[in-house]
Amino acid sequence: MQERLVRIGTRGSALALAQAHEVRSRLMAAHGLPENAFEIVIIKTTGDMILDRPLAEVGGKGLFTKEIEEALFEDRIDLAVHSMKDMQTALPDGLVIGATLPREDVRDAFISLKHSSFEELPEGAVIGTSSLRRQAQIKRIRPDLRIVGFRGNVQTRLTKLRDEVAEATFLACAGLRRLGLANHITAAVPTQAMLPAVAQGAIGIEIREHDAQTARLIAPLDDRTTSICVAAERAFLATLEGSCRTPIAGLARLEGETLTFNGETLSPDGRRHVASTISGPSASAADLGTTAGEDILSRGGREILQG
Repeated sequence: MQERLVRIGTRGSALALAQAHEVRSRLMAAHGLPENAFEIVIIKTTGDMILDRPLAEVGGKGLFTKEIEEALFEDRIDLAVHSMKDMQTALPDGLVIGATLPREDVRDAFISLKHSSFEELPEGAVIGTSSLRRQAQIKRIRPDLRIVGFRGNVQTRLTKLRDEVAEATFLACAGLRRLGLANHITAAVPTQAMLPAVAQGAIGIEIREHDAQTARLIAPLDDRTTSICVAAERAFLATLEGSCRTPIAGLARLEGETLTFNGETLSPDGRRHVASTISGPSASAADLGTTAGEDILSRGGREILQG
């Protein structure tokens, strides 16, 4: 089917490369193509270059996508592989998400070298995380805990735990599983306790809107259930106009053709919290997410989001 070299754009982190390789493997299997029919093009993004500050301080979502999207516009790559939770809610004109892969485990992973679960942390324990969502959720559940900023890959964070910078940290189960590092998960946190980030665990493939050839190439990779759930979650986020600077969480689940969505926003200190649950037909996924967002805004969410 494909005579030209397919150029896959990605960030250079271990997780980003694992996701790009997964896309390549799925395309090879779907079309009977050899590995040398593809080129992995590593693109350094603004988010990769900022290592000394929380990303929320310097712009939030878009920091891991801007340079990759520029490469799409300039025809230096044919498709881009993204963690969907890094994607801004409004894509640049001319670009679309052409396919969404089957979703991995959506839960957050509790990681500690000393304690077996989040619930067993002693009073005043130090948690390392730079996620505003996780910080707010932790403070809501356990206001006695102390939080310190924590960035870096899995090994960096494990080193910080060994050095007793913190007693525990949180990462996404999905990323650890894709990296083959699930053995580092001390405990997976139920979504009822910590609702995940919007689109956590989902991989999206971004392409140029009118690139019919690439659209046909990636079409077999699209997972309908994941696409429906992510559509609801991203509509919810767009309604709240959320970014990395706002503690927002959302998760949709599909059973048969019934979609159930749970969403929430919190104040950074975890003291204020507004949540919404809604169910409806899968064909109305985006509308359900929007409705949940509007519900939260009408019941105090707007005040929380405005600080």
